[in-house]
Amino acid sequence: MDINPILTDLKAELNRITQAIAAIEALDGTRTATPGATTSAAKAALTQAKKRGLTPAGRRRLSEMMKKRWAARRKAVANPAPKKTSVRRTMSAAARKKIADAQRKRWAAMKKAAAKTA
Repeated sequence: MDINPILTDLKAELNRITQAIAAIEALDGTRTATPGATTSAAKAALTQAKKRGLTPAGRRRLSEMMKKRWAARRKAVANPAPKKTSVRRTMSAAARKKIADAQRKRWAAMKKAAAKTA
């Protein structure tokens, strides 16, 4: 049984956990003496965590966009577009007679062809 892949996975998991702890500690300003917290990966996690977030101007823009979106949605619900109703079209009596006559003619031709082959 080869344990090298298991060790590699465990070390990677330890590194991810260390980075997560460092990022959480950076949020509230507390630091504990965790082994490996000063590694370059942990420092990268700290700087990456600091870069995230919205500026007040960005938050304002998002707020305005969402207010416009919800206002448009409320307006659409209040004034729904008229629904299309399916209109049943009826056939005129003359058209119906014409189709029936054509069908009878086809049936007669089929009977005649069947009588010749039989």
